[in-house]
Amino acid sequence: MMEKHERLALKEIARARTQFPEKFGIPRQSGLSWELKGRIIFEPEYRNEAALRGLEDFSHIWLIWGFSNCMREGWLPTVRPPRLGGNKRMGVFATRSPFRPNPLGLSCVRLEKIEFHTPEGPILHIAGADLLDNTPIYDIKPYLSFTDSCPEAAGGFTEQTKTHCLTVDFPSELLNQVDENVRGALLDILSQDPRPSYQHDPDRLYGMTFAGYEIKFCVKENFLTVINVSGSCTGLYKRT
Repeated sequence: MMEKHERLALKEIARARTQFPEKFGIPRQSGLSWELKGRIIFEPEYRNEAALRGLEDFSHIWLIWGFSNCMREGWLPTVRPPRLGGNKRMGVFATRSPFRPNPLGLSCVRLEKIEFHTPEGPILHIAGADLLDNTPIYDIKPYLSFTDSCPEAAGGFTEQTKTHCLTVDFPSELLNQVDENVRGALLDILSQDPRPSYQHDPDRLYGMTFAGYEIKFCVKENFLTVINVSGSCTGLYKRT
């Protein structure tokens, strides 16, 4: 008789704090903008400095996290990758779609520093994350360049779309309304075309919330033009 195995129960060890209060505009992969800053705040049970001993010697880490805003019952064997226009189907295991049997994500981020002594315990300061604010983190592992990097790896259908980017026209009078500490990240995000890939209406006005700002823009061919900026920097993510 086969041994009965217990089901794995994931424990939320931390939460990610980022500049994205909503999904629209989040980079489609980690590492597309190293200007993006964030923090990892541990849950009280895991605020133990000993658990982080030696981590400060690594430049990058892996985050295993949950698609907390994409939870649903059941799953589909195929999905429509946005970068293929939202029409062509691929196997779910050939994509990084959030609609998976287990809604887990994997991101490689840069570890900028560890702040050990804070009222919230040790805090990891990271860059390059593709995470919604308050995303649950289930595990953290060091990135090992000698095994985790495979320069010869084939990229499948993503080879067709990885170079897609837009020229951004951000009028100076509007850009000056944005805190200089988040301008670089904002320009990176806009150049990566945050629109759903199936939308190509040049007259459509899009809105994106980032770091406390509401950014309105339109896109015609390969040019993105910022129309309006409102709000103010949250302050939480200003560089120190």
